Amino acid sequence: MSGPQCCSNPPALDSSCGVGHVEEIGGLKCYVTGPSHSKLALLLISDIFGYEAPKLRKLADKVSASGFYVVVPDFFYGDPFRGDPFATENAGGRPLPVWLKDHGPDKGFEDAKPVIQALKSKGISSIGAAGFCWGAKPVLKLGTYACIQAAVLLHPSFVSLEDVQGVKVPISILGAEIDIMSPPELLKKFEEALNAKPEVDSFVKIFPGVEHGWTVRYKDEDEAAVKSAHEAHEDMLNWFVKYVK
Repeated sequence: MSGPQCCSNPPALDSSCGVGHVEEIGGLKCYVTGPSHSKLALLLISDIFGYEAPKLRKLADKVSASGFYVVVPDFFYGDPFRGDPFATENAGGRPLPVWLKDHGPDKGFEDAKPVIQALKSKGISSIGAAGFCWGAKPVLKLGTYACIQAAVLLHPSFVSLEDVQGVKVPISILGAEIDIMSPPELLKKFEEALNAKPEVDSFVKIFPGVEHGWTVRYKDEDEAAVKSAHEAHEDMLNWFVKYVK
């Protein structure tokens, strides 16, 4: 379930980007931005390229302006994916399936729990979480065990229909029309499953003409993708404004 779409248009990682700073929370280095006194927090869980991706940090800064304390953890312990998905170890590369053995999304869920606990110990009363590609599965599991108040999945990877059926908090799924990881047919099944759970508020949207990963890996010169990414960012923020309070 991993392939070239997960790795397309990789970001130039930059540890100094963003207006926030890095500190340790729950045992993980985290990029943090926004009002530290806020009682409302958002956890942004990255794709395979990790927490130093400039567009992800830019998005964190953007949503923090709405009063959220935003935390972007380094779930990969300084080891984001940097290679070619088709590389071979014999050629000195590190194929994505090999990297995923060390950095599976289930481990991401376990690592997220101490971060959530640390935020609560700081006085945070309500937490939303958004997961991009790889990050969608940890967010969904946080929502399944009601560790958070609201969830948003953006072009999710490694998420099954059974996973979605277990969620217990309001959830928004923002997907791409061109996506082998979560194709529109699967997203529609997610929507049907969520509609069968009236006790859980949900929203599913498929963005036309864009590819997996576009919300944080759009090409700046692609005006349509940029516009669509900003629309998805607004949808994400509106979901959190509604349910994280």
